[in-house]
Amino acid sequence: MKTITLLLIAFCGTRIGFCQSLKDFKWLEGKWERHNVKPGTTAFEVWEKTKGGYIGQGISLKGADTVFVEKLSLIEKEGELYYVADVEHNPEPTFFKITSITKSGFVSENPQHDFPKKIEYMLEENRMTVVISDGEQKMGFVFEKLNIDD
Repeated sequence: MKTITLLLIAFCGTRIGFCQSLKDFKWLEGKWERHNVKPGTTAFEVWEKTKGGYIGQGISLKGADTVFVEKLSLIEKEGELYYVADVEHNPEPTFFKITSITKSGFVSENPQHDFPKKIEYMLEENRMTVVISDGEQKMGFVFEKLNIDD
């Protein structure tokens, strides 16, 4: 029995998708407003649970005009979990393998992508921080969760 437990622990350490599941992202659901944007600009991330995972959108508005839209998702594929970003300037969606999950965040990575190579989501109370980086450059975004009526 000890051998099976040790093997399971070792396996979980190398295969995040097997031991973690999409239910670990429930905290992400809802509408998040980004802080510290340029005057006249608003930015949001909106996430919802679906049958196959989570879908989200990153949206930036300048006044009433949409200036940026990013389709986001969290999916399971071949036993692994992925953060997927689909932006207009890329020909195909970019998959970032989720390499670490805690009860209050996750890290996803794609070393072959130009920028970012790493995306980190961290939750602290009603604030979510998203950090994108490539080992040299780093950008952080702070969001606050809005009430359902906002």
